[in-house]
Amino acid sequence: MVVFICIIAVIIIILWAVLHPGHVTQAQRDMVYGISFAHRGLHIPDKSIPENSLMAFKAASAAGYGIELDIQLSRDSYVVVFHDDTLPRVTGKTGRVDDYLLTQLKKFHLCGTNEQIPLLTEVLDVVAGRVPIIIELKTGPRNTELCEKAMQILDSYEGVYCIESFDPRIVAWFKKHRPIILRGQLSDSTANFKDQPKIQAIALGNLLTNIIARPQFIAYGSGKKSIFVKLVEYMGAIKVRWTVHPENDVEQINEDNDAVIFEFYMPEVKYK
Repeated sequence: MVVFICIIAVIIIILWAVLHPGHVTQAQRDMVYGISFAHRGLHIPDKSIPENSLMAFKAASAAGYGIELDIQLSRDSYVVVFHDDTLPRVTGKTGRVDDYLLTQLKKFHLCGTNEQIPLLTEVLDVVAGRVPIIIELKTGPRNTELCEKAMQILDSYEGVYCIESFDPRIVAWFKKHRPIILRGQLSDSTANFKDQPKIQAIALGNLLTNIIARPQFIAYGSGKKSIFVKLVEYMGAIKVRWTVHPENDVEQINEDNDAVIFEFYMPEVKYK
């Protein structure tokens, strides 16, 4: 009987260590609570205002929406705002973003417009603290450098922002080096991690990586949440939903989540 009780106790301790989110202060919760965040800025389907462009960020800021954006490194270590690892879909050019120097990237145009790939510093100048920003750090071969370069910039920014990543190592870096910054784990159901090895997909989809990252919010996709994800939310993690479209049940999604990342419609700026 004693052995059985000890085994149960060990299991409970392990589950707590794996699933318990980082502590969230009320001030941190208030930073995102009830806010609609424009996914990659307020871009539009015809791409005349392209994603992750200064035009899209100006439009979102002017409308009062929060902003979600993506950052990664150029070959010469500048922090640029761009989603894909590779360039073809948005610029029509070949290769990876980190194959090019900043001067080369600045010659490429977004979706056939006059808009260029912006620097994070340029975006922050445009937003100028008017609305909160969710900054997604893209995973890659230079994770630590991206974290360090981003923080060199963000340390002097006076506006409201938080960070998120699909890579728990990046989230863990912020837990260690900037614990004051609200940090989030991007995730989705295991079935939606088709490009990942199965064990890695299971770990990410069930938030088993929380043991190292201790995220304070979970930005979850449209996939079905496992019992593990529901437990993390029950234990106090802020619930963020990505990416919501007009054909989704927006009213129910708003009710179920503390913050929403949206695209291609104009929701209430503050829905709670």
